[in-house]
Amino acid sequence: MGIKGLQGFVTRVCPDACRTVDLKEVAEKHHIDHPDIPPVIVVDAMSCVRHWYTPESWVCGGQWREYLANLEAFIKAFTAAGITLVFYFDGVVEEKKRDEWIKRRWQNYKEIAALFQFVKTHRKQPGRGMFVLPSALPTFTRYALKSLGQKTVCTLKEADFEVAAYGLQHNCIGILGQDSDYLIYNTSPYFSIEKLCLDKLVTVMYCREALCRALGLSLTHLPLFACLLGNDVVPESLLEGFWNKCLATCPPRNKSYNRRTNVILAVANYISRVPCSYSSLKHLEEMLPLGSDKTLLLRGMESYLLPGQQSPWIPPTAEHLKTFSGVEETAMCQDKEIFQLAKEQHIQSENYVVFNILSNGVIECSNSLEDDRDTEIPGQALIFRPVRQHVYSVLLESGKGGACPSVKEWFVYFGNPLQQPEVIQPVQPPLPGGTPNLKTLWFAKGPEVEKQRYSTFLACFHLQDLMEELQALEAPVAGFCCLLAYLMLQVHSLSLEDLNAFVALVLCLRGKSASQLERLQLMEVDSRAVHLGAVFIRGLTTLLMANSACGFPFRMDDLMPWQVFDGKLFQEKYQRSHRNCSVEELLEGNESLYTPFQNLKSLICKACIAKKRTIQSRPRRRGFVAGAQQREFNPRFQQAHRSSFVPPYHNQMRGFLWRSPQPKGREHRMGHPDQRRRFHLPPRSPR
Repeated sequence: MGIKGLQGFVTRVCPDACRTVDLKEVAEKHHIDHPDIPPVIVVDAMSCVRHWYTPESWVCGGQWREYLANLEAFIKAFTAAGITLVFYFDGVVEEKKRDEWIKRRWQNYKEIAALFQFVKTHRKQPGRGMFVLPSALPTFTRYALKSLGQKTVCTLKEADFEVAAYGLQHNCIGILGQDSDYLIYNTSPYFSIEKLCLDKLVTVMYCREALCRALGLSLTHLPLFACLLGNDVVPESLLEGFWNKCLATCPPRNKSYNRRTNVILAVANYISRVPCSYSSLKHLEEMLPLGSDKTLLLRGMESYLLPGQQSPWIPPTAEHLKTFSGVEETAMCQDKEIFQLAKEQHIQSENYVVFNILSNGVIECSNSLEDDRDTEIPGQALIFRPVRQHVYSVLLESGKGGACPSVKEWFVYFGNPLQQPEVIQPVQPPLPGGTPNLKTLWFAKGPEVEKQRYSTFLACFHLQDLMEELQALEAPVAGFCCLLAYLMLQVHSLSLEDLNAFVALVLCLRGKSASQLERLQLMEVDSRAVHLGAVFIRGLTTLLMANSACGFPFRMDDLMPWQVFDGKLFQEKYQRSHRNCSVEELLEGNESLYTPFQNLKSLICKACIAKKRTIQSRPRRRGFVAGAQQREFNPRFQQAHRSSFVPPYHNQMRGFLWRSPQPKGREHRMGHPDQRRRFHLPPRSPR
């Protein structure tokens, strides 16, 4: 997460450490020096997603097809220069950084509250100054890059350490990201994603050697320098007194410098006079108010020590010395075969949060674009908790004698103070004979096992009675219907208008390219639709979790948002539906969509009828879409909106939404290797 103020300090005070570089030239030089080894840049993806997401609309839930096209263009620019990219994503939140994680969640919470206030007041998206990442963007970016043929790694510890280690061990030409910790690690050169000009492949390289010259330090001083400025291990609150002592002995160089700049210079001046030895570190530990944990400084120093490196500050025999063995495998799952497969799938970005549950029984979910003042829609964390409880049962109950272990959740939602994790008990999914054996779901083969995987997945959403109808649909539409039916059952404030909007969305999206969606203009933005869009996207991550736990009855590709969701298109459908437009207008005059529209609605209503839930009409007419062209009346679309919709279900979706045969086995997770280069969007429907 970096050192506060250091990146800005380097830019303002150490211009020699900021060097403009042409990455094509860097790659060409590498080719000359190492003709048999392709140039590789390791990418800290978590610090890049904000820069990758450039679609104009971001508040409505995400412009996923536009974003996918952007990622493809990003990759092509580097490929054309002969540069290989390796992408790293955070796979865990280490407990030593939990306090900082919570602090950032509260900050995000305030930003999102201000965002909703703006949308309600002005009925539009705010400027980029209030930008908030679309919900679950890092999660789906991981799968997008994998689908585009990129090496994508999900880490076993904080990503910055693994990124720095990979760069060092594989002689990478650089690290691409935006995290000042890369100035501290003694690893590959650090390139800025923020300063990257993609067309020219020119960016800024932050040179740690030049930084050291400007500060009068050596490379071995940098880890101590970072710790004494405050980082993710050593809190700034413990260092105020030390900073004041340093400032007293080092007068400001320039009156225009702010306090943080003066602190950085004063700390560097102090360190430059300290001998590089373990005894010096012990003296500092005694001098600083570290409380009961006198090893805090040592642990902070060790966090920057990469595999194979030594430091004069740390004795080689230190018990704390970090090894690169990954997580401690004192796992909740004691079956080594299951644990090893979950670990491999986690690292290769093939499953979702399953390894976190099986290894230490802790998962977290960051902020979503949810309106905490909308009391009719529960937090997504609460909406999908019953599904997660069934997933925990599937993962943890197999082979356990006695009680199933609980799972600790750090989920952000209104009313959760985040003072401690919520302890959640697994609940068996409603299947005859109880929770199926995990080894069977993950390793066995054959039609009966495939059926069991699918039925277990549906049982997590209490939709196992719809198995035959859902299997008749194309896989992305089946996943969409599973999620939508669950939402209609769980959130009783959802109305017939909401149902119509979602169904029209998935049908009309099929025929639209990224460029068509980019051209779609909204005159207004509805805050409730923003909220619903975020809930739906978080629901897709819940589908990923259940799919991973149940042995992949779906390809992960089929559960991606660009298959079934677009933020602006959903806003348009939502606003049209709530002002009681005709079905013809909702379906953009496409007569071929009428029967699928009625049938998908019937399928959702069938699930609701079975649970005694009637979907009522509750139009919210404030929403309005200007500039919509009215089409001539078509008698085919004569069915108007009703106060409730409960027609009999007929399986008439063969053809338009018919499910094609899918590959099984290991290729089933992210598609066959030959098909991973890019997503093939569904065919255009006739206009």
